[in-house]
Amino acid sequence: MSSAPIVVHPPSPTGGRRVTVRQGGILGLAHSDRDVTEFLRRAGLEDADRLLDDPRWVEWRGGGAHEFEAA
Repeated sequence: MSSAPIVVHPPSPTGGRRVTVRQGGILGLAHSDRDVTEFLRRAGLEDADRLLDDPRWVEWRGGGAHEFEAA
């Protein structure tokens, strides 16, 4: 298990991925990378778009990274 503070969960059956921050709860349901970066920006992280592929910051669970549609 990763120690990344941000977790992007597997795609839901209806599409979208829940985004959570450890110790802080749910940030929202993302349907694109743009949604994820907006959630991170609102959480106070600058340059959030640069963090999406950094495993020290973001853990992508289930499905592939940057994929938001249900399987």
